[in-house]
Formats: sequence, C-alpha cells, structure tokens
Amino acid sequence: MRNVCAGGRDLNEVAVILDFGGQYTQLIARRVREMRVFSEILPFDASLGEILDRGPKGIILSGGPASVYEEGAPSEPAGLFDARVPVLGICYGAQLMALRLGGKVAGAAMREYGSRPATICGPVDPLTANLPAETTCWTSHGDRIEAPPEGFQVLVSTPSCPVSAMGDPARGLYGVQFHPEVEHTPFGRELLRNFLYGICGFRGDWTMGRFIDEQVALIRERVGAGRVVGGLSGGVDSAVAAMLVHRAVGDQLTCIFVDHGLLRKGEPEQVVRTFRDHFGMRLVVVDERERFLGKLRGVTDPEAKRQKVGEEFIRVFEREAEKAGGAKFLMQGTVYPDVIESGTQTAARIKTHHNVAGLPEVMKLELIEPLRTLFKDEVRQVGTELGLPDEIVWRHPFPGPGLSVRVLGEVTAEKLELVREADAIFREELRTAGLDRQIFQAFAVLPDVRSVGVMGDGRTHAHLIALRAVTSKDAMTADWTRIPHEVLARAASRIVNEVPGVNRVVYDVTSKPPATIEWE
Repeated sequence: MRNVCAGGRDLNEVAVILDFGGQYTQLIARRVREMRVFSEILPFDASLGEILDRGPKGIILSGGPASVYEEGAPSEPAGLFDARVPVLGICYGAQLMALRLGGKVAGAAMREYGSRPATICGPVDPLTANLPAETTCWTSHGDRIEAPPEGFQVLVSTPSCPVSAMGDPARGLYGVQFHPEVEHTPFGRELLRNFLYGICGFRGDWTMGRFIDEQVALIRERVGAGRVVGGLSGGVDSAVAAMLVHRAVGDQLTCIFVDHGLLRKGEPEQVVRTFRDHFGMRLVVVDERERFLGKLRGVTDPEAKRQKVGEEFIRVFEREAEKAGGAKFLMQGTVYPDVIESGTQTAARIKTHHNVAGLPEVMKLELIEPLRTLFKDEVRQVGTELGLPDEIVWRHPFPGPGLSVRVLGEVTAEKLELVREADAIFREELRTAGLDRQIFQAFAVLPDVRSVGVMGDGRTHAHLIALRAVTSKDAMTADWTRIPHEVLARAASRIVNEVPGVNRVVYDVTSKPPATIEWE
C-alpha cells in the first residue's frame, strides 16, 4: 500500500509513531528523521485503517506515564500486532505489547529510573546486531515485563529488569523498556537504526530537500490562485516559513511585519533589509507600537500577555489581508515545540504560544504552517537549503510575544527600552567572544525586582537584569551555557554602566527541565 500525500507526492517510506503521552515521543520522531526516514506522529487512538493508509514500513509505540493496568489506560488500535508491519514498543509501548500478546507485566519491586547497566543476551538478532555486550541504558518506568509472550526471546537485561528488551523476529515485533531515543542510552541510535534498516527495510532517502519539495507541492495545491499573508517576525521560524511559501506561490504571498514595539534592538531595520531589499518579497511594515503597548497596560500574568499579543497579531493580519487583495490564508512559523508546550491530546500545557493556543477562537483566515512538524535544528536545515543567509538561519530564537515575556510584571515603554539595551549588550559580547554559534539562545530578562546598590558613592534602588544562555538542539530540552567568567564580567559591567536604572546583573544556571528556556 502506498502513501500519497495531498500534494500528490508518493512518500513510500513512512515510520508511524503512536503517541501514548510519553515525554520523549517527539524525540523519537527526531531520531528517526536523523536517520533519513520520514516519521509521522499519530495519537494512540488512531484507527488501524488510518495508520495503514499511510503505508508504514514500521510502527513505533512511544512511552507514556500510565500503567497498563490502570483503568482507562491507553491501548493500541485493534489488530495492530497482526497487521504484518514491524512494530517497536518503547517503555509503555513494550509493556502494552507484552500484555496483549500473553506475556506477564507487573509492578516492579525496584523501579528503574536513570542510567542502568545493560547486558546484550539471547540469540543473535537483527535488533541487537553489532551492539556491545556490556553497556548502559536510560530507564524511566515502574511496571516491568516479567515474562515475554510466546515466541519472544529476551535480548537485553538489566540487574532489576530481566526482560529489558524482547523480540519475535518471525513477526517483526520488538519491545524495549529503556529509552533508545535519548543521548544517555549510548547504543540507542544503533538500535533504532537496526530496527529501521535491518528489520523494516527502510532505504533512508528522506532529506530536507525532499521535505521542501513536498511542502511546496502541498502549498501550491491548497492555495491555488489565492493570496497569502505571512506573519514575519524576523525570527528563524517565520523567516524560513516565508521563504518556503514564497518558493511555492511567489508574489501571491505578502509578508506583514508588525512592529509591535516588543522587538530586539535593530530588528525592524534588519527585517526590511533582508526580505524586501535582498529577497525582493512583498513586505508591508506596520507600526503598531502604541496599539500593543495599550493592550498590555496593567497586564502582569504571562499567559494573559501571550493571549493578548496573539489576538492582536491576528486582528492586524486580518486587517492587512483585506488590503492585500482579500487574502484567504495566513502563514505562520509555528514549529513542533510550540505545539507541544501549548498542549496536545497527550501532552499537558506548559505555556501558551501566541501562534498556537493563543489564537482567537474565530478567525477569518486559514492557517498555513509548513514547519509545524519540524524541530528547530530541522528548520535551520530547511533555511540553509532555501538559501537564507547565516545571520538569519543562525539567529537565536525569539518568542512571538517578544520582549513582553522578558519583562516580568507590567510591560511599560521604559522597561522595554531597558531590557532591549541590556539584551543588545549581552549578545554583542557573546559575538565578540566568538560564542554566538555555540549557544542556542541568549537573552536578557527584566524581573519585577529592584535591589539596593551603591553607585557614585550614593545609594541606589534600581532594576535587576538576569542573563540567560542555553545550549540545545531542538528546544525540547536545554542546558545552561558555561560562559567564561570574563565574558560575563564584561557584559555585566557594560550593562550597569550603560543602561540607566540597572544596578545588578545575575546569570541563570537552570536547565530545561525543570525550568523552561524563557522565564515566562
């Protein structure tokens, strides 16, 4: 069975991932794509028909927080294990497979969390081919498989989990109770590669170039002769989305750059220079600084800020769409971490992204979001393929609500100018030190805090600036960047000397999780 997308492209090679609510589901998809295999995530309750319509050569069941014995625990589609498609269950997915096929699953006397020693055992098997006999793996589960179903053999064991991996090569069914998708399982990539290539028979010919071709075809078919307005913020995501849609429909796209007064220093000028002057796009620049500041007056709750900014964006776009020849479609640079953090069927809401859950319920425009299933590093790859300059592709991510979520508490023009200047100094010092490309995201935050200081032999009671810099690949997890102390010292010294109203600078040394990258 072939899978032909709406644009008429024959995908042929698809790995379907069923999401049971695991925290690493999106990471599984990312790892599969790294191996040049197209992956698509579907909810666990998708029907077998929906799954098979995509013509998958392999199916992966994600982990999840439930116990297979809980009332209402998510289950696999009926007939999945008899569909003659190779299946790899991970953690909860493995336990579900064992239970359904007659194995024994029970609550473990000793739960497994974190890194555990692992032994490759049992017969030679395609899943464990070329793996080291003794290694480690990353675990996070309470229940465990105590006995595999008939026809399955034990392939990996740990000291407290004798059936850490099992397989039935005759049916192409496999389960692992550890997480091969995380970096902490050193052989994880090789195990996934064995499943995709050795068991499923993927060729591995999916690339960002192919993604671009498919999206261009889809966009052309959907838009037809219609017109599109694009929300262009100047950030990486919206810039890449704009280039992709422009390749598909050319001058049918009008990009709207809303200067809402919440941007970084010099950003409006750079957007015009790049997209209007260099790429020759239709670009409308709208000055809405007073409008947005007025809507944010008195608002202190971060969720309320995001929702107000999101709604105002849409209203401005709708107005400008009428001026742009009655456009029917709105392009946005939504990426997958935005979707996940805003909450999905199987993921709790962490924070509202203005371009996802922050959208108004009633909209006149239909959304076009070509990057919605991509992670940040994949978006950068697409941008490079499309010919965007490095200064755009490698820009640090910037939230759609802009500096409003980097000013904690009420947003005022004075506070925005203060955090804007501090942010510019910090990023300039990082560029001067040659650290810019090593850091995923760096910025300044203005907490709603004042502290006592001494300046010019006098007492001050002024603002505090917090600096934040993180390393990450996809924004789903992040670690704080170990910036050399002398670089931090220069940045802090310049900020307190050059930004009036600031007398203290601190550096955030918290990873994600438990924190998010942004403060609000």
